[in-house]
Amino acid sequence: MFNYQRCNRRAFLDLYGDLSQRDPPSDYLRKLRQDSLQHQRSIVGDDPVHAPTYPREDWLTGAAKTLELMQQGADRIAQGVLVVERENGLRLVSRPSLLIKQPGFSYFGDWLYETVDIKLGKRPKLDYQMIAAYHAYVLAEVQGAWAETSWLMLRQRGAYAVDLVEMLPRMQDILENCMQMLIEQQEPDVFIAHNRCDLCHWASFCYDIARTDQHLSLLPGVTPNRYTQLKALKLTTLDALAIAPAKRLEPLPGFGFQVASKLVKQAQATLQNKALALPQRLDISAPLLTTAELPTDTVELYFDIEAAPDQNLVYLHGVLVVDRLAQTEAFHALLAEHQDDESLVWEQLLELLWRYPSAPIFHFCPYEVQTVRRLAVEYNTPEHLITPLVERFVDLHERVTRVATMPVESYALKPIARWIGFDWRDADANGAQSIYWYDQWLATGDRRFLESILRYNEDDCRATYHVKDWLVDFTQGNGFR
Repeated sequence: MFNYQRCNRRAFLDLYGDLSQRDPPSDYLRKLRQDSLQHQRSIVGDDPVHAPTYPREDWLTGAAKTLELMQQGADRIAQGVLVVERENGLRLVSRPSLLIKQPGFSYFGDWLYETVDIKLGKRPKLDYQMIAAYHAYVLAEVQGAWAETSWLMLRQRGAYAVDLVEMLPRMQDILENCMQMLIEQQEPDVFIAHNRCDLCHWASFCYDIARTDQHLSLLPGVTPNRYTQLKALKLTTLDALAIAPAKRLEPLPGFGFQVASKLVKQAQATLQNKALALPQRLDISAPLLTTAELPTDTVELYFDIEAAPDQNLVYLHGVLVVDRLAQTEAFHALLAEHQDDESLVWEQLLELLWRYPSAPIFHFCPYEVQTVRRLAVEYNTPEHLITPLVERFVDLHERVTRVATMPVESYALKPIARWIGFDWRDADANGAQSIYWYDQWLATGDRRFLESILRYNEDDCRATYHVKDWLVDFTQGNGFR
């Protein structure tokens, strides 16, 4: 049911799909699973806890063992199994992280249990709350009484009480829909959403189908809700969307003129494999961006950060120094080889950036500026070193998306740079992989992991450099690709 909330197709494929077509877990996903286990162990702690023993995935035996512990009044039960038989022949299985004994009345006597789900996340996401409500729902059947609440134990935030009055009706709707889909074997359509699909083991399988079908979900800006609206108008192909009048889409819920125009133009750019200028201009000889908005200087800096958000740690500042006059390029990797070196590399970054006091600092997306401001506060950096520094930052993502529609599936750095012609030396490297490499470096001391991080970060900086040069050509009026 957890997967169904995020992608109902994944829930279907997990039951009916060809398991040989699943992707192996990524290094980062394995790291997340290990971190989750460590987090659970830290929450359970050294206090006495009972755990049922049963053969792997033998839920009925696990439920019988758990029920014995509950009947005996065990104070804490870890990894218990709760099972309820439904009238339709389905069996509901719940496996909360902990069952905690509380005063009250149940089938067992003058006590009952509340569930605790230990999650690695920092905030009580709706997905988590729905599963917590599901645990409470199954538990109520098993013990013949409703617990007052169901708990989430989150990293950093700690305990969070789920509002069962609000969540239970919503959970039951999701549960019924999920069961109906599985019983009737209704295979959901493919829909690619990178924020949900990237860690899914069916990602490659679904993506290949979407690419073959030229599915509209591969267009930036086509959300599930917008896709539903487009389907209602029978606009389900690139060709159909590319010739649709924007005014026809404008009245649709969640569209409006700007969204409608962008989606039509996105389809046109994809079909033509060509970057198209935004907005439409009367004077095509004028540049799309002024030199102040997109400066070119003797020396330019290209900046990219590698960080582990879960640890609130910035472990690498990468800066590519491009001297256009001397025709040289020098990459500087300011690396925290140990976690407590963050302040040291922060000072090194400031020294390097101020070595070129007038050089524009190019980056991609707001993260670098946000992180510089945060580190400045954290390390009490004088304001006169930060304010003029931040004024030199140039966000290329903002410039690209403001003036160009490109034939890419995402306006992230990688798709844009690859379309331009740049590629990474490690084809599968990404930010999540970098976090895994740094974790492995700390655990093993193997410098090959650091070398992989530096190579990836340098390529990010060089990709940003290529995007900037392409954007200069594109915005000059006659340099449209």
